[in-house]
Amino acid sequence: MAKNQSRTPGRDVRGGKGKGARPVRPSAGKGARGEKNRPPAPRQGAARREPRDRTDLIEGRRAVEEALSCGMPLRSALVQERSGERDQALERIAARLDEAGVPVERVPRARLDSLSSHGAHQGVVVRTRPFQYAELSDVIAAAGEGDALIVVLDHVTDQGNFGAIVRTAEVVGAAGVVVAKARAASVGVGAYKTSAGAVMHLPIAQVPNLARAVEELQRAGFWACAATEHAEQDVWHAPMGGRLALVMGSEGEGISRLVAEKCDFSCRLPQRGRVESLNVAQATTVLCYEWLRRVETGGEANA
Repeated sequence: MAKNQSRTPGRDVRGGKGKGARPVRPSAGKGARGEKNRPPAPRQGAARREPRDRTDLIEGRRAVEEALSCGMPLRSALVQERSGERDQALERIAARLDEAGVPVERVPRARLDSLSSHGAHQGVVVRTRPFQYAELSDVIAAAGEGDALIVVLDHVTDQGNFGAIVRTAEVVGAAGVVVAKARAASVGVGAYKTSAGAVMHLPIAQVPNLARAVEELQRAGFWACAATEHAEQDVWHAPMGGRLALVMGSEGEGISRLVAEKCDFSCRLPQRGRVESLNVAQATTVLCYEWLRRVETGGEANA
């Protein structure tokens, strides 16, 4: 099969399109980066209202070190007060925060526990400005031309799963992640922690309508793959390389009917054991690495 071609098996709906060779969608090029939404300027003479809480929390040593390394503006830091036995690694982080001009407050462990999403703060929590989401056009622009991966999350709600998926996407070199604005996990303290800081290195777009987002990705030259255990074809026989928009469903409901119908094909992970299935974060990791294997080796789907 030519390098610029891929096979498209049946869609998620049973009795779909069937197998056949198709050329890869034409690339739309890099495109213009979308402008970030900005709040309107206050009226002349009007008192400007500041929201009560305009900070995000980042917890965990690795996530905090990533924030420092990438120059994220940090407003303040809470570091666990010294115990009888000094924690050298924690003290080095506290020193880096101080050198960066971040106000550091020593607090009891109980206060950090009260702020932590999973009790895994590792002795440090920092406050930063709210996460700046990308536009879908930013993610498409980051994909450039040629082989690219974009992960689309159909209402994944758990921040731990969300953060783990972003971490995987960043590690395999995905162009970005697309999520819904409503009824879905967003970037917060849990996502900062479980992504090990990957949310700071990968564009994440929030969209009001996932089905329309899939259509826009298809116009940009992406094939949309619905990952579902109900698919007729397994991942080894699906066209997982090239320009791929990988759509993953929510923890309880999977991929919605409307989004699944927009996808070009579906695939599932083969299974021999008795457990129902992998969770969405684990499944995403397997599928992302299969995409990476295909584009790095030029591998074809199994016959």
